[in-house]
Amino acid sequence: MEVGQSLPRIILPAIDGSEFDSKSLKGKKYLITFFRFATCPLCKLRVAQLAKLKAELVGNCEVVTIFESEIEHLKKHANKQIAIFPILADYNRQYYELFGVKKSLLGLFRGIPFRLPAVMKAMLSGYFPQEISSRFFSMPLSLLVDEQGIIRSIYNGKDAGDHMPLEQIIKFAKKGAGD
Repeated sequence: MEVGQSLPRIILPAIDGSEFDSKSLKGKKYLITFFRFATCPLCKLRVAQLAKLKAELVGNCEVVTIFESEIEHLKKHANKQIAIFPILADYNRQYYELFGVKKSLLGLFRGIPFRLPAVMKAMLSGYFPQEISSRFFSMPLSLLVDEQGIIRSIYNGKDAGDHMPLEQIIKFAKKGAGD
C-alpha cells in the first residue's frame, strides 16, 4: 500500500459478533491499525489509548483495529477494552499480507529496552502476554484514510510498541476538507 492509493475493501469478523465491512466507513475519515495478537500488552495499552482518543474525537475520525488472532481468542481477551470502535480478527493474515505488515525479530528485541516503561505500565494495567507464536514478530502498521477512501498517511512501526503518534491522528481528524 502507498499514500494516495484507494484503500482496498476490508471484510472481517468483529468481537461484537458482526461482520465488519470497510464500505460502512464511506464518507468518513478513519484510522486503521494492525496489531500483533490479542494478549500483547503493548497492543492492549494502545487500544486503551485509542479508546480514550476516540471519545475526544467524536464524529471526526473513526478507529478500526485489526489483530492477528482467532475471533474467539480475541473476544475472550479484548472484552476488557472499551470497544467503542471495531476490533477485528485476521487470523489467516489475509490483510496483513495485502497491506505489507512487516515481521521483524530485530524489531521485537530492539523495542524491549526502549518500551520497558510502556510494558510495565501495560502490565500494571493488567495486560499480560499469554501466548508466544510467530505473531510476536509482527510490527504495528497504521493508516489514515480520508472521506474518499484514499490513504493519506502510513506509519510502519519500527518495533513492537512503535505506533503512529496520537498527535498525528488528532491533526488528521481535525483537518477540514480541502486543507
